[in-house]
Amino acid sequence: MIDKELIIFDMDGTLVNSSITIANAINHVRKQLGFAPMDTALILSKVNDHTINPAQFFYHAPSFAHDHERWFSEYYSRNHDKELVLYDGVMELLKALKEAGYKLAVATNAYRRSTIESLTHLGIHDLFDAIACYDDVYQGKPHPAMLLKLLEELHVSKEKALFIGDGPRDEQAAKRAGIDYIMVNWGFTEHENGKKVIHSVEALKELLLT
Repeated sequence: MIDKELIIFDMDGTLVNSSITIANAINHVRKQLGFAPMDTALILSKVNDHTINPAQFFYHAPSFAHDHERWFSEYYSRNHDKELVLYDGVMELLKALKEAGYKLAVATNAYRRSTIESLTHLGIHDLFDAIACYDDVYQGKPHPAMLLKLLEELHVSKEKALFIGDGPRDEQAAKRAGIDYIMVNWGFTEHENGKKVIHSVEALKELLLT
């Protein structure tokens, strides 16, 4: 077992296969703004791209506005029960980690309302000791604010925490927070050749618990 007290997970692309919902929700916001829909593959290739301003890229705005959040959350609320699923093995992994005595948390660039709805619908909300979302902090990932918030809330030192995510925003946030990081690649982020990643939930479970 790893020598940690707290394991923090990214949500989309790490715990939850939300690729279709994210793309559809972004296009729903674009529709409200009067823009044509974007290709799903293009959206998913840019969702975790830390080199772009996502508000500018998706909505032609300097930053996310309240209406963006409202429209995105509206789509999530109406469709999470039809489109979201856990990746195979995630439920078993989380339960095993809890049974082993770890504290668990989520750090996501999704908004709190849609995050709570999604995790509750998927039956894993109550497994987490804390959740930090985009609208809980002054800057989302790759800024480390939400990771630092979780450390403070759960009274855990950075040395005793581990962050697990699927993209460069997660990796940079962990580095800036001084937290160890594991990259997984069963989500929808493409990774650079040669980058060390974990390829399956089962392999991650083995790494964490044996």
